[in-house]
Amino acid sequence: MKKHIAYFVILVFFASANFSCASIGFNIFSDSDDVKLGQQLDQEIRNNSTEYPILQNRPDVKSYVEQIGLKILNSPEIKKRGVYAYTFEIIHDDNTINAFATPGGYIYVYTGLIKFLDNEATLASVVAHEIAHAERRHATQRLTKYYGASLLISIILGESPSQLAEITANMFTGLAFLANSRADETESD
Repeated sequence: MKKHIAYFVILVFFASANFSCASIGFNIFSDSDDVKLGQQLDQEIRNNSTEYPILQNRPDVKSYVEQIGLKILNSPEIKKRGVYAYTFEIIHDDNTINAFATPGGYIYVYTGLIKFLDNEATLASVVAHEIAHAERRHATQRLTKYYGASLLISIILGESPSQLAEITANMFTGLAFLANSRADETESD
């Protein structure tokens, strides 16, 4: 039992150090990696029309969201305008009230969100929030944290970790990433 407590204490110490480094902007991915990852994810989204049905035959809706996005991109706060694609796509799903961004500036807005919102200003705030995720590189920062935590867990637990130590490590990692995800949401706001 003392061995498991020692594993946990070591894991908490190293994982905390890893998350602290990542929270100050450490990212093992470059901007060009973000662009490549975003391109790959965009292609996967476009190829998965069952889960992500791209809105067709409504250029007016796409143009509406793009115009909002372009106004936001004119802000001096946008530093990666020339680096990231910053494309806007509409996913035809009236039951989903959401939007998301992938690395490299690919922004997706669900029709359910557009229909739910009361005004253009609210939609603009959602689009700005998603642009902020891309600007702050939250996705690849989380990947950096995950890779670091996975490496630390494998070093600490060795090649054959006990089940309790592995469960504890997975639980801690999951909770830490949930908290970091919430921090990313606050920062994007």
